[in-house]
Amino acid sequence: MSYQALARKWRPKRFADLVGQDHVVRALTNALERGRLHHAYLLTGTRGVGKTTIARLLAKSLNCATGVTATPCGVCLACTDIDAGRFVDLLELDAASNTGIDNMREILDNARYAPTVGRYKVYLIDEVHMLSKAAFNSMLKTLEEPPEHVKFILATTDPQKIPVTVLSRCLQFNLKALPAAQIAARLADILRAEDIAFDDAALALIAHSARGSMRDALSVLDQAIAYGAGEVRDAVVRTMLGSVDAEHAYRIADALLAGDGKALLAEAAALTERSLSLPAALDELAGLFHRIAVAQTVAGVADAQPDAARIAGYAQAFTPEAVQLAYQISVQGRADMALAPDEPTGFAMTLLRLLAFEPGAESVAASGPGVRPLPRQIAKSSGPVASEPPSASDAATPTITAAPAATASPAVTPVPGVATSAVAAAEPHAAAVPLEIADWPAFVSGLRLSGIALQLAAQTELKAIAGNEIVLAVPETARHLIDKAYTDKLKAALDEAFGRRVRLRFDVDAAAGATLAAQEKRERAETRAKTEAAFRDDPFVQDVLSRFDATIKPESIKPSS
Repeated sequence: MSYQALARKWRPKRFADLVGQDHVVRALTNALERGRLHHAYLLTGTRGVGKTTIARLLAKSLNCATGVTATPCGVCLACTDIDAGRFVDLLELDAASNTGIDNMREILDNARYAPTVGRYKVYLIDEVHMLSKAAFNSMLKTLEEPPEHVKFILATTDPQKIPVTVLSRCLQFNLKALPAAQIAARLADILRAEDIAFDDAALALIAHSARGSMRDALSVLDQAIAYGAGEVRDAVVRTMLGSVDAEHAYRIADALLAGDGKALLAEAAALTERSLSLPAALDELAGLFHRIAVAQTVAGVADAQPDAARIAGYAQAFTPEAVQLAYQISVQGRADMALAPDEPTGFAMTLLRLLAFEPGAESVAASGPGVRPLPRQIAKSSGPVASEPPSASDAATPTITAAPAATASPAVTPVPGVATSAVAAAEPHAAAVPLEIADWPAFVSGLRLSGIALQLAAQTELKAIAGNEIVLAVPETARHLIDKAYTDKLKAALDEAFGRRVRLRFDVDAAAGATLAAQEKRERAETRAKTEAAFRDDPFVQDVLSRFDATIKPESIKPSS
């Protein structure tokens, strides 16, 4: 006897054997037991989740010799014929091959005749969304009021393409993608029944690769049995699927903690040499950072995992912000893999991003004076890093991404009264940073700016310096000047002045007063006061005032050039 694929051999014969679709089974079972049967059903869901299986089980329940029941006997002629695919009153049609109106008219013409051997004539139309618009229109009347002996079961993977006039005439059931744990448990039951040796880890890999499809999992299992010479072992399945062992992700995390770029590139080269799936490696890495984030956020949840001790160590070593950023970089790197020149290059660049970027420092206004930002790593942090790219939600104005800094994690240094010589010493190639708020207006006056960008710079007050990040306060009256076109010009001037790329953060503060504009206003007021006093004290002016009983208009007094 020829071999039968596991997906066909182990297709469920009863509703009780169906895995992962309890919400559909419960609804159909109650309807069958109470005799409340609809004339048309629509089953939706991704491939391999049980649409055709449920349709055949429903056909058995309707035509079983014991009567309409939710538990067909499985041994009568109708049940055995349906299981064998030769029941004449179950008509399975592929809408992808029968898309035209002529095919649908032939089906509807035959629907008028009574069943040949069964109780109901069941029409199972698979991939029904492939029907033409004319074909859909031709079946509307029959679908709404079919003969009493006809039941329609429509199945599709794309319900959005089905006209609403058809959807409104059907009971719709959305079949869910199966969880990996349920798929693995089902595979274990099948292998025990088949008397085939297996590893639980191997079944977990197969279940994960199936992406929620039981049929895909059974197909991969067939391949694994053949590849493993009658056994399903972890190492064999990993080789067959090109899966990445968790140890690779651990070594990458260790290299990130150590700031070891050479170790990261060596790990990337090792994965490439072994022909392992680099996208799968990023999936594994993202999964690792997810488990770390869970351990940091919800205590005790990760304790049941096999690598709980290791995850707990990483949860202490990484800051929560660094974990969130690393997860985002891993996921985005996975998405960008298709855009890279080749997969090894894309994978290596993702690892370098993980090493180079760190969460951005918070502004002093938000954190409070003297608050230091969390470093990227709590333990063993070294190597060059760069600031995190700004998020779209930053207030007031876009922030500017910083270039890699010369230090691992600079601290926020509030400017008032605090010297920044440590920052200047750590960055010998940078221009001198203003030491006091009072120094900022003079520094701004030396920038190469003009127009609105100069007006914006003149309205700023220095609040804090956080490594490459400069926090500037802007009065509420000058909020309108914070525009990307002008902030970009100000940033370029600061880059040139400091000798490195900087990141700007603006804080709208009504109390901002130590600005170049405010200083110039005070200087003009002082000059005017001195000029007016000198004018009033002039003997000639005093004589004129006394002779003619005159008054002075202060706005008319101007200093001589």
